Amino acid sequence: MNASSLEKEFRFYLDNQAELVKKYNGKFVVIKDAQVIGAYDSEVEAVEKTSKTHALGTFLVQKCEPGTESYTQTYHSRVVFV
Repeated sequence: MNASSLEKEFRFYLDNQAELVKKYNGKFVVIKDAQVIGAYDSEVEAVEKTSKTHALGTFLVQKCEPGTESYTQTYHSRVVFV
């Protein structure tokens, strides 16, 4: 599985986010082959339990929340260019 495969899993999450939030709000869902194969209380638990039956890099772990905060990050820097 390569990055484009995980991109497919992320696209599945985005396309179904509203429905997934209704069912799994606040959980970490594991997505593989465009379906949810597990839901856990923590990211570590999701990775540990799923990696027992599926190879790392073949599934996506995504926090299930409304809005964009669960899959976007903003970085700030104190660097000043003169």
